[in-house]
Amino acid sequence: MFRLLIFGSLRDYRRALEFEIITRPAFNPCTIDWPQIIKEKAMRQLAFLLSAIACVALSIPAASAPKSVAIQTTEVANGLHMLVGSGGNVAVSSGPDGVLVIDDQYAYQYEGIAQAISEISPTKTKFLINTHWHSDHAGSNEQMAKSGAVIVAHENVRLRLSTDQVIEFFKAERPASPRAALPIITFTDDITFHFNDDVVHVIHVSHAHTDGDAIVHFQNANVIHTGDTFFRGRYPFIDSGSGGSVSGMIAAANQTLTLCNDETKIIPGHGPMADKQGLIEYRDMLKAVRQTVSDLIVAGNSAAQIVLAKPTAQFDGKWGDGFLKPDTFVKMITDSIKRATLN
Repeated sequence: MFRLLIFGSLRDYRRALEFEIITRPAFNPCTIDWPQIIKEKAMRQLAFLLSAIACVALSIPAASAPKSVAIQTTEVANGLHMLVGSGGNVAVSSGPDGVLVIDDQYAYQYEGIAQAISEISPTKTKFLINTHWHSDHAGSNEQMAKSGAVIVAHENVRLRLSTDQVIEFFKAERPASPRAALPIITFTDDITFHFNDDVVHVIHVSHAHTDGDAIVHFQNANVIHTGDTFFRGRYPFIDSGSGGSVSGMIAAANQTLTLCNDETKIIPGHGPMADKQGLIEYRDMLKAVRQTVSDLIVAGNSAAQIVLAKPTAQFDGKWGDGFLKPDTFVKMITDSIKRATLN
């Protein structure tokens, strides 16, 4: 710790120097060069100040890169696993045809993801499917591609990864990904893999979380990976700036439900594994919030007034403890509805 003395005037500073001056050898008050003394003192104080600042700066640790999180692996079905770490949930299909992976989390999670996959199967990953472009789901694309994986995604995922992007709601800039990180196989509506004794149907759902979302249906295993069209136990992020919408999220949930029965296991984009009933509850929450916010907009309320009205109050206990708090979620839904109205 250190103190800085700030003097209100030159007179105050001269008084502060008085003790030092009168104790100098051969002190003669009539011959004092006040300007020079003040200059010398000021330079010493400035040097001390800069030294102190440097010491303080050195004592503050520099911002470090995010640390990887240990990967938790859960068997969902025979030859199909769910990996949970930092970022979106990952699915791994392994079997006689090799390894197929859905999403790959952040770049700094790559080593953990690769290690977890190797513990499931020693075979290298053959295919990587991106459910959308966000870095918590596609951040390890470059490393996965360099290890031999062929990346597959909706055409809008390649478009967004190949150009600079801004996640408008958070004002977060995302630079274009390197060439190696881009999907080399893209589709418009759907694509099917006949892989590891299963039929893996990858289906585009329009303008949901983004404009490039896909859900992945393992038909024989009766398992669905929803990407970020489904967040379990928390309010979802809807990237309206990337073409997402609350109505598209509801439509995606409805489309996914047509593929479900009571035994279907659902891997959400975030949160623990779910089932058909869990997805129904999520869909119904989105519908209710959309309707309440829409009514408030029609009634002439401003965005701030809509937040104050607490339109999510009945759901906050179950859904409001994620990274999006209720007021932020309401702002997001309001923005989504207004964008849809303008379009």
